[in-house]
Amino acid sequence: MTDDFYCDEVLSGKTEVRVVRETDNVLAYHHTRPFWPAHVVVIPKRHIASLNDIGVEDDQLVGELVRRAAALAKDRGLSAGGYRTVFNTNRDAGQTVFHVHLHLLGGRSMSWPPG
Repeated sequence: MTDDFYCDEVLSGKTEVRVVRETDNVLAYHHTRPFWPAHVVVIPKRHIASLNDIGVEDDQLVGELVRRAAALAKDRGLSAGGYRTVFNTNRDAGQTVFHVHLHLLGGRSMSWPPG
């Protein structure tokens, strides 16, 4: 399995993940190799390679990704202390899985600028 197909493998059930939440349009699951105490990945069920491929027809879907991440942060007690949401776009930004996905990160203090 290559990184390019990872989300397809998750969505088809070929790669097992610990699902946090699922809607008709979005799947949220615990990152398989977490870098933070709280590290959840939120993906659309429809394939979109990167933020560069988002169109106006995707406004509702992107809103759902962000709202779902905020709700999950609140459910996990991260809202008061703070959390970070990250979309990596293309290789120079660290995108290795070419299916839009949002990282919800929290559970420890963060600094700026990020790594």
